[in-house]
Amino acid sequence: MTAVLRTEDLCKSFGGLKVTQKVNLSLEAGARHALIGPNGAGKTTLINQLTGVLRQSSGSIWLNGEDISHLPPYLRVSRGLARTFQINSLFPKLTPLEAVTATICERDRDSLSVFDRRLFPLTRRRAEIDEAYDLLARLNLADVCSRATHELAYGKQRLLEVALAMAVRPRVLLLDEPAAGVPEGESDEMLAVLAEMPRDISILLIEHDMSLVFRFAERITVLVSGAELVSGTPAEIAADERVQEVYLGKHRG
Repeated sequence: MTAVLRTEDLCKSFGGLKVTQKVNLSLEAGARHALIGPNGAGKTTLINQLTGVLRQSSGSIWLNGEDISHLPPYLRVSRGLARTFQINSLFPKLTPLEAVTATICERDRDSLSVFDRRLFPLTRRRAEIDEAYDLLARLNLADVCSRATHELAYGKQRLLEVALAMAVRPRVLLLDEPAAGVPEGESDEMLAVLAEMPRDISILLIEHDMSLVFRFAERITVLVSGAELVSGTPAEIAADERVQEVYLGKHRG
């Protein structure tokens, strides 16, 4: 199968500090791929390079067969690459319905001061509202769609960030620790939502919750000191002695 997202010898250095080292990552269509590794392994730096937040020092990034290595972030989004962040980046005073509707309008290049309610009456955007509500319902957010975002439980806020990323209709979705800070019961809800994602979206998940990783991923890449240690199925990763030594062993007991 042709990879929808791949990197070739991707490197990032800050002075003499090598943060990612010749990373060759490949996501096939419909992938459920997890990226794990110790703190400081370079996982978020890799995501930042994929999305254009950071410019790679060398190497290339390909999306749907196009070299996007030098495209700015907004053009990568328009080509189907979306992400969430370790620390959520939301609009606290907007409701989920307003925020997702605004994102849909922006996606469709109908960005009339969307966050000014005087210029953005939701009643004039019926098709966008319906799409936003359907998306929120799929992510278990319909019952809180009219509450201010800052009033939501943290797990619901994390789900809202996924909804905002989904609203741009991505072909590749990069999830940077979506369960970080989420209570255990709510992380199960996150897993259930991710499991229901349509297969026309390829997902790369960064996560420290190994229970979530091993239940979600069909393939796992382990990053250590900015370089790929090993890639394989969850069973292969769990049985790999090198992984046990540098990472998984620290999560036992």
